[in-house]
Amino acid sequence: MNNLPAVDLNLLVAFDAIMAERSVTRAGARIGRTQPAMSAALARLRQLFQDELFVRSPSGLEPTPRALDLAEPIGKSLRHAQEALAFSGVFDPRSSSASFRLGLSEHPAFVLLPKLLAAIRQAAPNISIDVKGFIAREKAVEMLDAGEVDAAVGVPVSTSPRILSRLLFEESFVSIVRADHPAAARGLDLDTFVALDHLLVSPEGDRYGHVDRKLSELGLRRRLGLTLPQMYAAPAIVAETDLVATLMRGIVDVSDSRAQLSLHKPPIELLPVSFALSWHRRNDSHVGQQWFRELIGSVAAKKQDRLGESN
Repeated sequence: MNNLPAVDLNLLVAFDAIMAERSVTRAGARIGRTQPAMSAALARLRQLFQDELFVRSPSGLEPTPRALDLAEPIGKSLRHAQEALAFSGVFDPRSSSASFRLGLSEHPAFVLLPKLLAAIRQAAPNISIDVKGFIAREKAVEMLDAGEVDAAVGVPVSTSPRILSRLLFEESFVSIVRADHPAAARGLDLDTFVALDHLLVSPEGDRYGHVDRKLSELGLRRRLGLTLPQMYAAPAIVAETDLVATLMRGIVDVSDSRAQLSLHKPPIELLPVSFALSWHRRNDSHVGQQWFRELIGSVAAKKQDRLGESN
């Protein structure tokens, strides 16, 4: 049998009912059909599958091996069809077993993901998350276009008719030196800042960052003592060296080395880094993904409130 459009899918409903009840009469009552209608359906099923399917026994109808082989795939297909037909545009997170795919750059993965998972466990215990990492914002767009992720959180991507976005939170910058560094006592003015050796966090290996661009506008340059791709290693390195680093405040606040550091306002004006949630327009009206995006937004809003309190 390979001509699905020619098959009356009501026959599969009848098969599933007979398999459950082991009686033509009870199966008919189960799905609201008369006994003659069910007998006719069974005859058509036997012709369709070229098998007796059910044979009489003292305890009722007994399925043949062929019927037993068919029971699971037919039952599963009917359940999926019923779920699709029953879809009403309402998403119940408590009962859903959906799986969402989320793209995350490093910082949101560290500061948002633990709280997001805790919120999901509370609101939707059967939902799972598949996380895919990325560095370049262009990669986030590629994953959204390809349907590899349902949403992505990172620095804002260029919005377009197909890629939608909303701001989640911002991170201000802080300059750090070890707590017993001479600069910690006298303050981190611009001359001191430029004279120190700097640690630059650059996931992509670029040796010219936002601090360098700002200093260049002032006709100044800094010396790089270390270029590092892992941002969360930076506070611990600064705590053990004479280096100065200018990092997002959130990285420093969660570091185990926080007590060994002296924090200073950068002596140059640096705009905060924005982090945004992006998704493809094809997913915009899906109620499950709307719920997922709102949950991410709620978790990020609480983080932003905590940042506001600490600044």
